[in-house]
Amino acid sequence: MADPKGFLKAGREVAQRRPVPERVHDWNEVYPGSMGRALLPIINTQASRCMDCGIPFCHSGCPLGNLIPEWNDLVWRDDWEGASERLHATNNFPEFTGRLCPAPCETACVLGINQDPVTIKNVEVTIADKAFDAGYVRPQPPEWLSGRTVAVVGSGPAGLAAAQQLTRAGHTVAVYERADKIGGLLRYGIPEFKMEKKYLDRRLDQMRREGTVFRAGVDVGAELTGTKLRERYDAVVLAIGSTEPRDLRIPGRELAGIHQAMEFLPQANRVALGEPATQDGSDQILATGKHVVIIGGGDTGADCLGTSIRQEAASITQLEILPEPPHERPAGQPWPTYPMTFRVSSAHEEGGERVYAVSTQEFLGDEQGNVRALRLVEVEFVDGKLVEREGTEREIPADLVLFAMGFVGPEKAGLVEQLGVELDARGNVVRDDAYMSSVEGVFVAGDAGRGQSLIVWAIAEGRAAASAVDRFLTGSTSLPSPIPPTARPLVV
Repeated sequence: MADPKGFLKAGREVAQRRPVPERVHDWNEVYPGSMGRALLPIINTQASRCMDCGIPFCHSGCPLGNLIPEWNDLVWRDDWEGASERLHATNNFPEFTGRLCPAPCETACVLGINQDPVTIKNVEVTIADKAFDAGYVRPQPPEWLSGRTVAVVGSGPAGLAAAQQLTRAGHTVAVYERADKIGGLLRYGIPEFKMEKKYLDRRLDQMRREGTVFRAGVDVGAELTGTKLRERYDAVVLAIGSTEPRDLRIPGRELAGIHQAMEFLPQANRVALGEPATQDGSDQILATGKHVVIIGGGDTGADCLGTSIRQEAASITQLEILPEPPHERPAGQPWPTYPMTFRVSSAHEEGGERVYAVSTQEFLGDEQGNVRALRLVEVEFVDGKLVEREGTEREIPADLVLFAMGFVGPEKAGLVEQLGVELDARGNVVRDDAYMSSVEGVFVAGDAGRGQSLIVWAIAEGRAAASAVDRFLTGSTSLPSPIPPTARPLVV
């Protein structure tokens, strides 16, 4: 595969981001031009580092089962069209995953046992961008129509993947989205500096040309009830995500200036795209000139950080209840598992303070009912439990508090209740091995059934659910066989 001695000749090299003083003053992608174009000068050499390792564990690290050694070899040989074909054989949207996925494939790379792994994610996004630039990505409309209709509710990565697969199988597919534009969290949840929406729009254009119908601004469960949806379509795919945010019910929660991340981020994203911040004309939540505290240390918290920096916050502190993770792979999380290590996103390079092993005890307000500070206490693990450390209480200023603590399942009111689907103990929609819910003809893909997870799992489940729907409608399918809904990534 690729250059037999490539991994001995070259070390790992990634694209250089734009200088921090430059990029924090705009909303453009943090890479010059685009991530894929920025990588072109080095990507053939990086692809050559892929080894002929016998058993490519990167396959098992990737929920999509991407054919990584194959397209690495084709890139090294400068066969970009062939690389694009092999990449799209397993992944509908590599330009999304190449920018947004945390790359569990790389932590499973065999080279990563004792060296820096292959830059799989960088090769992936370069193939995708070059394929679009060269015209290799074309619409693939079906040769015939089945006469069957499918409604996909939700236009995030799971819904879009299911819709594209089912359209190509010959079914008439309509994708419903309650926001005013298609894309789900890809549109209004992911900041422009992580993925410019032009990449989403060009993929949606391909899907429209293939025959997928998009219906934005429709709140299914309100103006279009679940009962009417089932009457109108032969099958329904729920790809509504996990959108119920985790809250923090402590004293002072009622104060003004405390918001969920998904109240803050979509408004900023709309403004970055030249749109009104809110659809109802209400004021935008802004970090400008404020002491911002972000509770939650994951990707959503980093998105809030980068957004607050661009809005010129006075200070930004990101809190995490767990201890700071190690910088190297822990002994208890061996290769090829996905280790919990210290990671630095582009936003963390730009500023802000990260504080670990602290718990928020109380929000403190001023005379006008606005949050002015929060009280913290340090915590530590004792006998497997988090306990407070005496004498470590302190206050930090906070004019704006953002919760980025994850999500606890799909919204129950409206469509879920109307359809009468069964829920599990975590509040997710129950589905069988064929992705069907407890209601016949109603299927579930992505976070709505799996729980909050990665974009790569959403696409994988969308593809798998599409295969199950096709078999349900026609009795057989030529779409890729589904992964079981109970599948889990290589994590500890």
